[in-house]
Amino acid sequence: MRGLRIGTVVGIPVRLNWTFLIVLPLFAYLIGSEVETIAGVMNETLGAGIDTAAVGAGATPWLLGLAAVVGLFGGVLLHEFGHSLVAMRYGYEIESITLWLLGGLANFAEFPEDWRHEFWIAVAGPIVSLGVGAVCYGVFVLAPASANALLFVFSYLAVLNVVLAGFNMLPAFPMDGGRVLRALLARNQPHAQATQRAAAIGKIFAFLMGVFGLLTFQLLLIVLAFFIYMAASGEAQQTTLKAVFEGVTVADVMTPRDRLHTVTETTSVADLMSRMFEERHTGYPVMDGGTLVGMVTLEDAREIREVERDAYRVEDVMETDVASVTAGTDAMSALQVMQEHGVGRLPVLDANGELVGLISRSDLMTAFNIIQTGGTPSVITGRRAEEDGRIL
Repeated sequence: MRGLRIGTVVGIPVRLNWTFLIVLPLFAYLIGSEVETIAGVMNETLGAGIDTAAVGAGATPWLLGLAAVVGLFGGVLLHEFGHSLVAMRYGYEIESITLWLLGGLANFAEFPEDWRHEFWIAVAGPIVSLGVGAVCYGVFVLAPASANALLFVFSYLAVLNVVLAGFNMLPAFPMDGGRVLRALLARNQPHAQATQRAAAIGKIFAFLMGVFGLLTFQLLLIVLAFFIYMAASGEAQQTTLKAVFEGVTVADVMTPRDRLHTVTETTSVADLMSRMFEERHTGYPVMDGGTLVGMVTLEDAREIREVERDAYRVEDVMETDVASVTAGTDAMSALQVMQEHGVGRLPVLDANGELVGLISRSDLMTAFNIIQTGGTPSVITGRRAEEDGRIL
């Protein structure tokens, strides 16, 4: 998740996503508009003794709303640092922490598969939230009885941080509780299987949360339910792919150079389109002699109007800044490179930068299906040799 970088703490970049810039004033407004009601609840639950008339006068509600929401997101940030610092202690890299619409998100370069590591990383965040809640409660207790603003902000933050800790411990994968659940499941079963089961439970919680949000007209809860459902599905899929592709390299899946269809820079776009139709390919390496100079795809060719395609050459539409992999790259890493660059195929280069093959997303999905049904890399290679006119 990208965002505006605002600084770095203990080597971890901290970012603000654009959605955070929207939700911050919105939450401040919502809290400010309910200051007197919230103060009444704090008086009843914690015996806060807040003068509701005083906190509801003039511009005070809006200042308190802003202070409360800044404190809330400060607690969320500390929550994410709890996860991150424990993860770093175990040797995992944290790419960034981002504040966004639904709170905070620590971006791991690689998720832990050791169940003990995941357990302690997951519980660290809620433990920090409880600690923040305890500190806020301590400030609330020590604040003078006449300091209505302090009493309001810190009693509210004490309650919110405890609620945040409890909510995050719901077994709705990939929330903290869901990750704890996966860690416990992974003690006695493969990591991929534990992920599938935790994700299934997370989807059920997301569905129930979404229904509750609809019935109570809580839009934020509906958005959160949608995020949990999609995130659970995505991580379960990634984990399954990683498990299936363990030990499989690009060399096992790619189309080798001697069976690879290529084009030159001087090929007209019209001829390129004809070849795509005849050969049922949608992407070609572009070669200048024996040197790879770019990649051209159907999407590139479509940019030229049909009546002008005879006048344009491949060099006019091809992509020259091309991501690539080596034959020794593992298959999962190749898929991740495709996802990061938004492409469907990658040239495979040797140590000298020479083209030795091509790997596509459909190659990887074919390999995935074969391996899942009991195939091996040698079976994949054999089937590749028998294929003729496949779609890249």
